[in-house]
Amino acid sequence: MKFFVDTADVAEIRELNEYGLLDGVTTNPSLILKAGRDIKEVTKEICDIVDGPVSAEVTAVDYAEMMREADVLSKIADNICIKLPLTLDGLKACKALTGDGRQTNVTLCFSANQALLAAKAGATYISPFIGRIDDMGTDGMEVISEIRTIYDNYDFQTNILAASIRTVNHVKLAAMIGADVATVPPATLKALVKHPLTDKGLESFLADWAKTGQKIG
Repeated sequence: MKFFVDTADVAEIRELNEYGLLDGVTTNPSLILKAGRDIKEVTKEICDIVDGPVSAEVTAVDYAEMMREADVLSKIADNICIKLPLTLDGLKACKALTGDGRQTNVTLCFSANQALLAAKAGATYISPFIGRIDDMGTDGMEVISEIRTIYDNYDFQTNILAASIRTVNHVKLAAMIGADVATVPPATLKALVKHPLTDKGLESFLADWAKTGQKIG
């Protein structure tokens, strides 16, 4: 599984990238608002930090304007992935952009049928929103499983990008089902390394090492 971080905070992206944990970044209008910076400026800085795809989202709702905005965003850097809403106009733009050889991320997916349409449109990534599906009283992981089955049935090359991840358990379950990518908030990504027995074991090893009176090197 690949890990993308879901943020527009440059400091957090730089820190995680230095650990060697990042395969890409996803942003959206809400994250750009939270960052409080110009979208082109902050997106360019992010693209300079990571080698993998950086999803930058259009804000238009009609096809012509989506294509215009996609052209602007694509010029920011070579690793830009155009993020599009799962609407008919969004799928039309997806088809056109992938036909031009650009990476696309179709977002706001809440059903397997929507994911099927995105794959038909040639999306590079489909972003089913696990947490928001759970909020509706249904099982977000079941949707991930349904999409995986459909994509495998027809050998679709669209990557399942598990989004709206709230917990480390979401990451584990998505990986077990076979999601290709998980995009996670920085705190959740860092939490994946945590386990109380790891902390306890390290504390014990360090205490025993101190008793030896030795140093390495």
